[in-house]
Parts: sequence; C-alpha cells; structure tokens
Amino acid sequence: MKTVLTIAGSDSSGGAGIQADLKTFAALGVYGTCAITAVTAQDSQGVHAIHELPPELVAAQIDAVVRDIGVDAVKTGMLASADIVRTVAAKVREHRLPNLVVDPVLAAKSGHRLLSEDGLAALKGELLPLCAVATPNIPEAEALVGRPLRTDDDLERAAREIADLGAKAVVITGGHGSGPEAVDLLYDGREFRRFSTPRLTTRHGRGSGCTFASAIAAGLARGLSVEQAVAQAKEYVTAALERAFAVGKGPGPLHHFYRWWKG
Repeated sequence: MKTVLTIAGSDSSGGAGIQADLKTFAALGVYGTCAITAVTAQDSQGVHAIHELPPELVAAQIDAVVRDIGVDAVKTGMLASADIVRTVAAKVREHRLPNLVVDPVLAAKSGHRLLSEDGLAALKGELLPLCAVATPNIPEAEALVGRPLRTDDDLERAAREIADLGAKAVVITGGHGSGPEAVDLLYDGREFRRFSTPRLTTRHGRGSGCTFASAIAAGLARGLSVEQAVAQAKEYVTAALERAFAVGKGPGPLHHFYRWWKG
C-alpha cells in the first residue's frame, strides 16, 4: 500500500483541508496520513477562527509518520505562517521526502487569509524549490508572480516564473478563469500541456483545490508520471464536482466518494 502525507489545516466542516485530502487519498487507493498545521472553526459559509499549531508540533507529527509508516508522496496545503513553512521545508530536506506537491493555499473560498505575507515569501524561497509539482489557482499564481494574469500568454509566463523559483512542474488551475472551458495549464520545465473540460455551473465545490493537489500526490505515489497524475486528478475532480452536493447553508463540498454512493 502506497502512503501519502498531507501537511495542512483542519476544516471542521469536513469540506476542505486535511479532511478533503484524506478522503481523496482513500478514494484513489492510497493510505493517507497527516500533519495538522492549524485548527480552524469553519463551516460552509466561512472561516470563523484559526489556531496555528506550534511549529515543533508540526515537525513532531511529520517525524512520527516518517519513522513508523513511511511516505511515498507529500501534499502541503494551508501552512499559515513563515515559521511553519520553514519547518516543513526543513523536514522535507531532512527526510528527503519524495514527490512533494505544494498547493500554495493563500485564502479560503470565503476570502479569509490562510497564509501570512512573510509565509508567502518563505514558501517561494524555501518550499517551492523542493517540490515536484506546484498547483496554484489563478489568484495564487498572481500572488506568486506579483501581477494580474489575464491572457493565455500571461499564464504561460507565470508558470515559467514559478518554475524558475525551483518547482519542477507547475499546474495553474483554471477554475477561477472564464469562458466555456475550465483549462488547467501544466508546465513541466520544457513544454506546456492543457487539460480542458466544460466549465461547470454550480455553487458547490468547496475543497476543489485541496482535492486536485491531493489527487496528483496520490498518482505520483502510485508511480504515475506528472502528466498522468495531473490527467487523473483533472478527471477525478471534474467527476466529484459534477456530483457535489449541499451541506450546510453555503457552498457544499465535492463528492469524493461518488463511485460508491450518491450524494
């Protein structure tokens, strides 16, 4: 059994974060472990409170998983602070953790900030250079390169710049884009490939970014190439989003287990 470690925040509503990651791992046939970086009081309508865990406790969780269970791939999500980013980067280097997928989570779907400004700088300087794949959405890519991205050429240039920070491959996801197609742009350091599906009109879909990055990590753990892992992730997220359902008063989550039961 392949194992994937997620290092991210906890979503008390179960729609995103650690909870979405672990559901994705289970659905895609890998064993999920976790190191929690922050606990959030969160529901379908927003984030109401955040408690960051001490960096040394984040480190201890990673050490415990590596020592006993092992790691075939790693996915990072909400890292909250520069100290936690630096701690995670140090543990990736210390344990030589493979197949690192970095989802540069900056804000919740509701707009609540989930990574400090100095945390973003640390992510660019210390964590991205260690990763196999970075998975920013368009607003996150804009924050990483420091300018608006409006055209296909803008996105390609941004992907190259993010790769120049050290990421071996970059996927800029297209969920925040416009037009009839949702296009994810993959740059592997040499060439581009686009993964396109019809854009879905739905108010649901909380945790789609977490799920996409986790699905890539699951694919890498199982021996897929980056291109194959991205294709699998695109297919899985699209199907789970098509079957997303209402939970609570706000946007509902993806249906991670659509293959086994109806929402």
